[in-house]
Amino acid sequence: MSILELGKKAKEASLALQSLSEDTRIRALHAVADALLKNKEKILTENENDLTVGKSNQLPKPILERLKLTDKNIDALANMCHEVAAQAQVVGLITEKHTRADGLIIEKERIPLGVIGMIFESRPNVVVDGAALAIKSGNAIILKGGKEAQHSNRVLFDVIDAALKNILPAGAVSLIETREDVAELLKLHQYIDLMVPRGGSSLIEYVRKNASMPVVAHDKGLCHTYVHSDADTNSVTAIVLNAKTQRPSACNALETLLIHENYPDTLGVLKALHQAGVEIRGCDKSKALLKEIKLATSEDYNTEYLDQIISVKIVSSLDEAIAHIQKHTSHHTEAILAKDSRAIEMFLNSLDASVMVVNASTRFNDGGELGLGAELGISTSKLHAYGPMGTKEMTTTRFRVLGNGHTRI
Repeated sequence: MSILELGKKAKEASLALQSLSEDTRIRALHAVADALLKNKEKILTENENDLTVGKSNQLPKPILERLKLTDKNIDALANMCHEVAAQAQVVGLITEKHTRADGLIIEKERIPLGVIGMIFESRPNVVVDGAALAIKSGNAIILKGGKEAQHSNRVLFDVIDAALKNILPAGAVSLIETREDVAELLKLHQYIDLMVPRGGSSLIEYVRKNASMPVVAHDKGLCHTYVHSDADTNSVTAIVLNAKTQRPSACNALETLLIHENYPDTLGVLKALHQAGVEIRGCDKSKALLKEIKLATSEDYNTEYLDQIISVKIVSSLDEAIAHIQKHTSHHTEAILAKDSRAIEMFLNSLDASVMVVNASTRFNDGGELGLGAELGISTSKLHAYGPMGTKEMTTTRFRVLGNGHTRI
């Protein structure tokens, strides 16, 4: 099937999907969950093929980490499908309603966007996340994963496709596999309603430059945490370690740590990072505290490491911390650790990021953690969504005007 034909098929499917009952959508999601568990061995075998090829091609450790699927991962994906199925209905809901003096009824109805194209790198689990969220939100979806995960992406798609065969219309979920396919897809504005690129800056730039339809980008996560002078010394180190080391290859992992010069346990935080195997690239003041720290360059403060590396800067004030973040932010996740409510409010009101965090790890910028079940991506755009995109963010609203022979005067 050509990309043009695939786009047409997806558009046809999207119109049929909008009219399906909520029970049908729920049944489809449960079927996908069951199929994932039933085909677990096959999925892991194909994933191992990708890992073997990736290692032979000397892919960086962070990419291999994002590529890897485990028994636990597949269980989690199946559970995610059940959780999304259990979420409140979004398609067809009346979100606003009023009746005019002449009896004309005005309603706002939540409807799917239509057809979503999603291009992503490394993480094969996104095939399942994207399909599940599209099913629940009544959208058709066309998926394109990175070549490093081609075996994993294909087997996951085949499992999903088979599970949906007698439940959803053909073309509800599709997979494309080459860069040439992407180039063709980006031309099909008459069939694709939204393009969602999720990956590195080069991918985002390519899609933005070439797409003929609207784009909501999941760009890099250069996430900051600022430790204020009065931050709770009993929790700061644990939060910083979680944000940096729990999963350093994730887009919501901490990349730059800013510490107020009057915070009393700066050395304790730095030692804990070093002992956890994190390479620290810091300013002169931080290096004076711990000799193992390497001097940071200006480029380090612009770098999303996705690895066991962190940039550190000791600042003299909240204003300096805010100015630093304003200069280097990727608008993904910014966090403050503090007790002073005025400092917290100033931080929140002075910065622009899709998720702002207070006294917690940046790792909470995640669809599952924020109650969305999963996410299509974490939007660093502002239109049509900002932050994790769940089922609600994959819909829009339209007006319904209900009359009884009304004419306009």
